[in-house]
Amino acid sequence: MILQDLNRVRQISVIAVRHGFGELAERAGLWRILGRKEKVEVSPEAQRASTARRFRMLLSDLGPTFIKLGQVLSTRADLLPAEYIDELSLLQDHVVPIPLEQVHAQIRESLGKEVQDLFAQIDPVPLAAASIAQVHRAITLQGDEVVVKVQRPGIAASIDSDLGVLRSLARLLEAVVEETGVYTPSGIVDEFDRAIHEELDFINEANNIRAFLENHRERPYLKIPRVYSELSSRTVLTLEFIRGVKINQAQLAEEDRKVIAQHILEASFRQLFDDGLFHGDPHPGNILLLEGNRLALLDFGVVGRLTRPMQETLVMLCLAVALKDSDSVARILYRVGVPDARANLVGFRNDIEGILGQHLATTLGQVDTRSLLRDLLDLAVKYRIRIPKEYALLSRASVSTEGMLRSLYPEMNIIEVALPYAKELLAGRYDPSQLQGGLMRTLLRFQSMAADLPTQLSQILLDMESGKFTVTVRADQFEKLNENLRSAAVIAFLGLCACGFIVGAFIAFAPKPWMYGGVPVLGVVGIALAAALFGAVLTWYLFGGRGLGKVRLSRFLKKQKPKRR
Repeated sequence: MILQDLNRVRQISVIAVRHGFGELAERAGLWRILGRKEKVEVSPEAQRASTARRFRMLLSDLGPTFIKLGQVLSTRADLLPAEYIDELSLLQDHVVPIPLEQVHAQIRESLGKEVQDLFAQIDPVPLAAASIAQVHRAITLQGDEVVVKVQRPGIAASIDSDLGVLRSLARLLEAVVEETGVYTPSGIVDEFDRAIHEELDFINEANNIRAFLENHRERPYLKIPRVYSELSSRTVLTLEFIRGVKINQAQLAEEDRKVIAQHILEASFRQLFDDGLFHGDPHPGNILLLEGNRLALLDFGVVGRLTRPMQETLVMLCLAVALKDSDSVARILYRVGVPDARANLVGFRNDIEGILGQHLATTLGQVDTRSLLRDLLDLAVKYRIRIPKEYALLSRASVSTEGMLRSLYPEMNIIEVALPYAKELLAGRYDPSQLQGGLMRTLLRFQSMAADLPTQLSQILLDMESGKFTVTVRADQFEKLNENLRSAAVIAFLGLCACGFIVGAFIAFAPKPWMYGGVPVLGVVGIALAAALFGAVLTWYLFGGRGLGKVRLSRFLKKQKPKRR
């Protein structure tokens, strides 16, 4: 690590202790890297807060990169318990706006022209200021009202620097945390790296908006803002300004509420079952109400994509849940996921049966989709089945949409409205042209497998001939026995060191010891060596022993009072 990174690690360590995560920082070896341990007190607020809230406060205090990490994690109900998702969903960017001069400089550098040659006017007061960008109203030279999203100067370099530190911290955590089989810290950082760099490139968001605009062109109840391509780049995004009221701030009659709820639900199902492209963050702040009960969608930085097979799987899963078919639900989740190990399908199915029985005891219209989805995702994690991020994002979007619908029109039966769209997708699946295409794809896969088979068999034979063919046998009991034997060996060694203390003491106080300047040399040397070995082995055993000192991360996720340090 370079000096700048070490300073950042020191800052992270101090803030972690302040929020009650000192033990985890210590187990990760951060103080050993820094060379000294800082004296930091746990804050009074952290002492009163739950672990989930302290985690949110920690990320907030660590700055833009970590706030964004928390916001990404808040979309992954398959990674963290529900209380953490709820807390991280509250993370907001509170930053000081950059001066208008810097905004002009960024526009000039990014678009290659002077600001007055691009815009007739830019409002000096930003509409919003966040850690990555801030937004200003403006007027084009043609007189169009627009909003201009300008990336904060230097934010990309700052995020890249923090990502390097995050990778180092992830590797340290993997060395001391036990549960890293399904989702490793390094894997999470890599996924976050991809997500944050996609968000930093405004061309991605512009392309998302164009795709939504094309998909919803024939849906008059929904408006998507136009992209001004000639006024946009990787760090500047110019969009049509849409006048409207945030949907949660509008005063609505009962009949209007029903119509708007139907529009939201239809738009959601069209995105899922027709388009395969859905809005990943449909909270009330990203939906405006226009005249005539029309809606406008905003903020396309986070979107999800579903392939045709994924759409069909989603329909089959919804039908299996509606029919309380626990066996089909188990097999579908197992098939779409990536098992980290051979799963106990019988236990998985039985647990799903319990979840469905609990949540579907009432009518389908009264099902709490939020709790049902979370319980299914938690169960997948329990059985070490990694759910693709598209489904995890879909889960978060569905929960947000259901919350809005329940608030707007609680009487709406979501399942009943969804059935026609599901039937339409299934009907298309069994269309002759679709069946023919599916059969051709299956035959091509078999042909590819058959072509690869001789090469793969040859490779196996070569490995066997060269002695490179290995068989891995997993035996948890043997591993546990191995750890117990190593622990016993360490304890025995510490006992021998203790004996060394005793022998040294006897030599020191023998009637005629070998003296030097009045000091019994052999006794002192014996005691010193025993003490040094004792301290070294004890330190290694407690803080550095791989496989002996790993800590269970779940212990830190539980509600517990932070220790004073």
